[in-house]
Amino acid sequence: MKQGVYSVLKARFLVNEDATKNWRFILFLILLAIIMIANTHRYEQKVFRIAELNNEVKELRSRFVDRRSQLMKLRMESTVSKKMETRQIYPSQVPPQKITVKQKEEKGFFAKLWE
Repeated sequence: MKQGVYSVLKARFLVNEDATKNWRFILFLILLAIIMIANTHRYEQKVFRIAELNNEVKELRSRFVDRRSQLMKLRMESTVSKKMETRQIYPSQVPPQKITVKQKEEKGFFAKLWE
């Protein structure tokens, strides 16, 4: 047991006759480690990008709400009437009346035929 640990510490498994198998395995492990590190790096980049986009969405949503409230204020009748008073256009004192137009019913083909 003592001799086995001592040979591992001296790295004799890297210089023996069958060391090519060991080197291949070590290179395979190194390649796997590099792939894992690259994968983690790409994952973290995506997480940061998602966080940036979420912040941008929140900002745009708040701007939208602000603009919508400004638009609602501008569309109010009192605001419009105040702006029109500067052009000497005043609101009507007489309320509007609804006009209905009745269309003449068209007779079908058979109704016209029997007339």
